Amino acid sequence: MDRLSPLTANIFLIALLCCCISGTSYAQVKSAEIEIVGLDGPERENVGRALEVPPDLIKEGIVDEAWLERLKRQVPEKVRQALEPFGYFTPTVVSTLEKSGVGTYRLRVEVEPGKPVLITSVTVNVSGEGALEAAIKEMIVDFPLRQGDRLRQDIYEGAKADLEKKVVSFGYLDAAYSEHSIRVSLRELSASISLTLETGRQYRFGPVSFTGNPTYPEAFLQRYLAFKPGEVFSQEKLARTQSNLIGADRFKVVTVRGKKEAAVDDAVPVEIDLSPSLPKRLKFGIGYGTDTGLRGSVRYQDLNIGRLGHGLDAELKVSEIFQGLGVRYVFPAKVDMKSFSSLKLGFEREDTTDKLVEYVLVEGEHTRTIGRDILGSVFVRLQQEDSSAGHQTTRSFLLMPGVRLSGHRYDDVIRPTRGFRYDLEVRGADRSLGSGTSFLQFLGSGELIVPLPQRVFLITRMRLGTTTAHESAEELPISVRFFAGGDNSVRGYRYQSLGPEDADGKVVGGRHMIAGTVEVEKALGKNWGIAVFYDTGNAFNNWSNMNAAQGAGIGGRYYTPVGPIRLDLARQISVREPDYRIHVTMGLDL
Repeated sequence: MDRLSPLTANIFLIALLCCCISGTSYAQVKSAEIEIVGLDGPERENVGRALEVPPDLIKEGIVDEAWLERLKRQVPEKVRQALEPFGYFTPTVVSTLEKSGVGTYRLRVEVEPGKPVLITSVTVNVSGEGALEAAIKEMIVDFPLRQGDRLRQDIYEGAKADLEKKVVSFGYLDAAYSEHSIRVSLRELSASISLTLETGRQYRFGPVSFTGNPTYPEAFLQRYLAFKPGEVFSQEKLARTQSNLIGADRFKVVTVRGKKEAAVDDAVPVEIDLSPSLPKRLKFGIGYGTDTGLRGSVRYQDLNIGRLGHGLDAELKVSEIFQGLGVRYVFPAKVDMKSFSSLKLGFEREDTTDKLVEYVLVEGEHTRTIGRDILGSVFVRLQQEDSSAGHQTTRSFLLMPGVRLSGHRYDDVIRPTRGFRYDLEVRGADRSLGSGTSFLQFLGSGELIVPLPQRVFLITRMRLGTTTAHESAEELPISVRFFAGGDNSVRGYRYQSLGPEDADGKVVGGRHMIAGTVEVEKALGKNWGIAVFYDTGNAFNNWSNMNAAQGAGIGGRYYTPVGPIRLDLARQISVREPDYRIHVTMGLDL
């Protein structure tokens, strides 16, 4: 057969050492390499591993010539054993030890794999209660080794383990092979495979007990279970339950065990041992953004008020342009761990170059899960506002009912390389309900991250807002008007500097807003990245007069456990005298 060009693997390093043992001196190898000829792919890799030098035979980088001679004699058997998993049982192996310099050796191994062993029959049977499961039947039909294939023991072992794992995942915890064999005939170079898996009986989830003095009521803890008593027992659901409880951020230690040995009538009791963490917490945060300037926050949480599992969350946020104080009381729902009702009271003040917005609010919200990754909520918000933009002033009371829908899925929290998120909201006010004005608004935002080759990622973002109102734009409260520009909008422009203007050129906000981003990021090392981006968008009163602003530039990224640090240099596009602007965002929890 044709031989491939030599492939070499250096496995000894240059070393200088003299060794005397019981007065007998052995020639010392200064450098050695093993050259494997005639193999490629996984077969060559496995042979290379078989010929590796055991670590305890190398001392201070030195191995003697006597050991190399022993290795040379062992090569044929080592190669044969390394090729058997790939169906080659009768290889021809020629090994030569060549001295190519002072203390420098080459062990050349020439391999002719020979004819492979072919599979003549494959018999896979499953007996017991689980034999009728459709997914198990499908795995039998799709068994990866078939008649006429070359025998691959690695594929066989993987398929055998996967079938058993699948059966166990359906609650057949006693599943075991009563027969698993490969019969090989070297004379005929043939092999027959025979597998018989006994499923045993099917187990189900039994009663759940919580131990460790968790201090939370049992009804609250039941929300985190990924199963219900009576469902088919699954280790995957046990693992998800443990993940849910750890993610609740209420427990220092979580241990979830299915006690099969205590099963009664095939119902496996589940014991969950919890060690609660402190429910009362005080957190401080500090950061900086080009939009906000220096910013800081103080947050107080009590996650178990009255040992009912209710939560209190109070946060003070302060920056150069924004000040806000909010208090929220959360009533957890019993249906699942993400559903809740809440009552929020707050005050917010934002003072930018062209506007000042101040309001107090009270908001009630009820949130439920829709499927696994979607949250939907209905809310009612009462808001008293006193704001100004340019020469316009709005002092109004709003009663705004609305609905929200949100979802997200990322492959990593700190540095996502694939995933998406979206937030949608519809809200409105009407004079007939006591509001000072009438309008209906839709707000939406989203992000999509798509991985490309060479650790490059395409990131797209979109923000949209639109308002339907019978009154003029000046009658719309400033707090619900739209503005564009800034770190998270159209870079190259100052924060909220884009939108309709009054007679003096002051930005007063508009009925509608749209902003989009296309960004390509290249990962560098573990924590760094560089990006190029293009932003476009604006706020406006008429869709026919959008006049979208544009900005583009380059940026750097550094990812930390508490979020990324971003530095961007953006340039305005399609303007008579384009300006450059640096955008910086960073934040750390203290």
